[in-house]
Amino acid sequence: MPSPSADLFFRPGLLRNRGNQLLTIISCLCAVIVLIPLFCVIAYVLIKGIAVIRPQMFFELPPAPGMEGGGIANAFLGTIIVTALSCLFSIPVGIGGGIYLAEYGAGNRFSDFIRFGTNVLAGVPSIIAGVFIYGLVVATRLLFGNSYSAVAGGLALAVLMLPTIIKTTDEGLKLVPQELRWGSLGVGASKFVTTMKVVLPSAVAPIATGIVLAIARSAGETAPLIFTALFSPFWPEGIFKPIATMSVLVFNFAIMPYEAQITLAWAASFVLVFMILGMNLVARWISGLAKR
Repeated sequence: MPSPSADLFFRPGLLRNRGNQLLTIISCLCAVIVLIPLFCVIAYVLIKGIAVIRPQMFFELPPAPGMEGGGIANAFLGTIIVTALSCLFSIPVGIGGGIYLAEYGAGNRFSDFIRFGTNVLAGVPSIIAGVFIYGLVVATRLLFGNSYSAVAGGLALAVLMLPTIIKTTDEGLKLVPQELRWGSLGVGASKFVTTMKVVLPSAVAPIATGIVLAIARSAGETAPLIFTALFSPFWPEGIFKPIATMSVLVFNFAIMPYEAQITLAWAASFVLVFMILGMNLVARWISGLAKR
């Protein structure tokens, strides 16, 4: 007579256990298939880029068509400027919106509308953000009579960054224990002081993670910058003038029939991929700190 505890042991011969093993293998194969294109693209760009990268590229301007040498210094600097401007525009608004949703808009129809709009904006193609800023700022010459500019490019990227920052701030603040709010309010602190001095510092890690992911998401965009920042083969002449960025440099130079420009396109692709990978690793590191 079998023991009453025999049913507690794993029996691989049962049909349900075989089915479970089969589906586990299928899911693992699907995961590998998903990762293959990612690793292939990254490996190809890194191999092609590292073969042509030179330290001097970060200090030289691109060459004229048909000339040899040159670098990506203006595009590298321009990418930093445009990204910094996008952070300046999007981070205060995104964090403020997330604070409102989490702390002041609970159960509010207006907050539900903002969440719905944020989700819709997160799925809007990036080129739409570029066309929007083009019609609002570039075509109207709203910025002191200037059309294409670094500021316009920063605004376009800020539109793309906002949904990520708002949602991560909202979710990060929801993770703060309610007891911290009650304790602060119990000792006489106002709602504003509680939010600024207690709740917000407790959610720094998830908010910072969202900001880094938003920067990584927008730093490699090309279409919005074509409509707003355009391109310049020279050093940046100010934030109200056209400016070079690495993503647009790759787009422009990759289709040219000149070896020097194609080489710079691969070098810029390598640097851009390295930067985005680095920012994603930083985001994971910050997220890991938050879980400790």
